[in-house]
Amino acid sequence: MPFTLATWNINSVRLREGLVARLLTEESPDILCLQECKCPVELIPMEGFRALGYTHVIARGQKGYNGVAILSKLPIRDVGGQDFAALGHARHVAGRLENGVTIHNFYVPAGGDIPDREQNLKFGQKLDYLTQMRDHFHSERPEMSILVGDLNIAPREDDVWDHKALLKIVSHTPVEVEHLGQVMEAGRWRDITRQDIPEGRLYSWWSYRSPDWDAADKGRRLDHIWATPDVAGAGHGSRILRPVRGWDQPSDHVPVFATFDL
Repeated sequence: MPFTLATWNINSVRLREGLVARLLTEESPDILCLQECKCPVELIPMEGFRALGYTHVIARGQKGYNGVAILSKLPIRDVGGQDFAALGHARHVAGRLENGVTIHNFYVPAGGDIPDREQNLKFGQKLDYLTQMRDHFHSERPEMSILVGDLNIAPREDDVWDHKALLKIVSHTPVEVEHLGQVMEAGRWRDITRQDIPEGRLYSWWSYRSPDWDAADKGRRLDHIWATPDVAGAGHGSRILRPVRGWDQPSDHVPVFATFDL
């Protein structure tokens, strides 16, 4: 059963309902995972998405912050969500397709502006969140699984516009990259995007602070699609929809796609 999956930090699903509908109409992925929905589950505009064929929705939400949702044309069963680091945040939800594939949708904490847990509580929370993700995947080794989401870390030198300039900037510091690598190793996860596109700079996020994001092109690849070894070989067709950053009132993230022949 081949299916196409996309992940997108939407930065308010209610504010950008029209952009989600446009993506669903123009690209028609079988599954769309959203992060930073910023509303309780009951306020997600599901009626409009269902009208476009996305009749299966599982989500975790909270007022004003965080929130993750999986919109699917395919039947999918809610199999829970973890509250890593005991933050009380809606940052993870998991669903299982009828073919047995589990999809994990994550929104990892951003970590604030100062890369020092003693000076910045949010940075410490981010590292703790990643540590508990690692421990979870060590104790419950995932199989037949895909992990997607805004992981808020650009791990490779070519995942950022300037490696040296960003070494002390949250999202690309060595300690964050190390923590993310430990999560990947614990679950034996494989980076599907880089499996398909092994070389060259790739970005999925451009700051709102840039007066001309396209010309400056100071991007980072914060949004990821991973898969366990028993699924990774079936992944292909990876792409990042850069033009979406230029839509009206856009999110600062763009969708990342992959197809799996399972």
